Amino acid sequence: MNEEKPYSQACENNKQAILTVLEKEFASVKHALEVGSGTGQHAVHFAANLPHLTWHCSDVEDYHQGINLWIDEFPSKNLRRPFALKLARDEWYTHTPLDSTRTDADVFDGVFTANTAHIMLEHEIKALMQSIDKHLPENGVFCQYGPFKVDGHFTSQSNEDFHYKLLASGRGGYRDIEELASWAQGLRLIDTVQMPANNLLLVWRKRKVK
Repeated sequence: MNEEKPYSQACENNKQAILTVLEKEFASVKHALEVGSGTGQHAVHFAANLPHLTWHCSDVEDYHQGINLWIDEFPSKNLRRPFALKLARDEWYTHTPLDSTRTDADVFDGVFTANTAHIMLEHEIKALMQSIDKHLPENGVFCQYGPFKVDGHFTSQSNEDFHYKLLASGRGGYRDIEELASWAQGLRLIDTVQMPANNLLLVWRKRKVK
């Protein structure tokens, strides 16, 4: 019996809007790391439409089976299967995982994550921001999609309501953009793009070393 792939309607709703930004911001990226690939829907869509780069999936092991089901149905030569990455447990990956065709791994010069900052606990999202700040090469790009607070305020009543539901369930809740920036002072926020359903896409770029 065929296994049923995991499915997120939100991914289907936002994938094209996100891709429009990635086509611009990842135009020079060679190796993109997706932190928290989730269902795998974003990965198969972005890899197929960004053939100039290699897209690397990552998530905790529980999600790997579902991601692989999407990759099996929608394979791309530039799409890599997920490796295990949990911020509270694993050392940050500075390079792509080795495969049988290379003797040395390549540096991730692009990072993407969607709908993770408000799910992670504070120490986890802080670790993510600090790790990207530390390891992203000069002029590397980090695209961060999701709901955020702006200048201490929620962008909608529904976002505020969901924030308190997340806190009640033991999740981290919405983060303020200024708070994220304070954890990654080597990253410069170069754009804040309005996205569907009161979400934003934050585009960070690693500052040049003086």
